[in-house]
Amino acid sequence: MNLNILKLFSKHPHPENEPLTIRQIDKIIKRRMRTADAEFSQGYDLIKKYPRSVSILGSARFKSDNIYYKQAESLGRRIATELKYVVVTGGGPGIMEAANKGAYEAGGVSLGFNIKLPKEQEPNKYLTDYVDFEYFFSRKTILFYSAETYIYYPGGFGTMDELFEILTLIQTGEIPRVPVILVGREFWEPLMATIKEELLTDNNTIDLKDTYIYKIVDTEDEIIDIIKKAPLRQD
Repeated sequence: MNLNILKLFSKHPHPENEPLTIRQIDKIIKRRMRTADAEFSQGYDLIKKYPRSVSILGSARFKSDNIYYKQAESLGRRIATELKYVVVTGGGPGIMEAANKGAYEAGGVSLGFNIKLPKEQEPNKYLTDYVDFEYFFSRKTILFYSAETYIYYPGGFGTMDELFEILTLIQTGEIPRVPVILVGREFWEPLMATIKEELLTDNNTIDLKDTYIYKIVDTEDEIIDIIKKAPLRQD
């Protein structure tokens, strides 16, 4: 066992020349299990209060003058007012803040599942309720737990991680098939065209039906229509 690898998962790693002992490893693992269990419980307790929700994801770096920020804010407002659904995000800045802002200022329910990061993420001010997470895996589990629709705006590695996680869960049947909407043809179509070429056509690592899990759109009306037609979870 390479104990130095395990040091990377500690909040307070030891010097490189001091590998962790078995007792220290056991202590770290048990602490992380307790933390993850608490995060799962808090997240589930919050989301189960709201039986109709839409998860909106995207870059944390977009500012309020960005076109996608403005679109996410408008969409959050319409989801809250026209559909009466809860808007769920990762709780941070950028697209998350925009969607939360739209719902919050319209008087809707605006939830955030925030990840604690050393530099860039604090809960935005447009949340009616939120849970802080230490671990990405428990946060993603809650984000993917119960929404009727998942909406992705352009983003970076974090957004891609969240997108391919949900695509994999649907592809493998781990969660029910629900709409996955990619907003912005200019951003998404070149990426998805490359995926089709490399994964489907050239290497046959996915099936044609897998490319129908997601839908690329440009307009709010398309998104609202998809959400309206999405199957509702059972209470």
